[in-house]
Amino acid sequence: MTQQPPKDRRGKPDPVRTLDEEIARRLQEAAESGELKSAKGYGEPFPEDPGWESTPEALRMPMKILKDSGFLPPEIAWFHERARLRAEIEACGDEAGRSALQAKLLDLEQKIALRLESLRSRSRL
Repeated sequence: MTQQPPKDRRGKPDPVRTLDEEIARRLQEAAESGELKSAKGYGEPFPEDPGWESTPEALRMPMKILKDSGFLPPEIAWFHERARLRAEIEACGDEAGRSALQAKLLDLEQKIALRLESLRSRSRL
């Protein structure tokens, strides 16, 4: 007797649950055949991400998903830009150039502060 796929509340096959079950079945088959043992890092803990602990807990998973998909969140890009501006200010020998860079840095820091405050007020930090 063949097992029927799970049904949703309307009596139709539940594609999400069926997909989850298919993934679980294939993982089980791969584990039983020893295929997973050949994977790099099998049985070892995941490598530690240096930014994980410094990321607010509420943002860790969304940021990880974005990072793993190759997308750089704007807040992170702003932090990189801030570091670049600080380095440029240190290296700048021209007072007028330094003033212009400091003004850009001040604007960027205000933008970052407003964004972080917005996230905090929505209880996302």
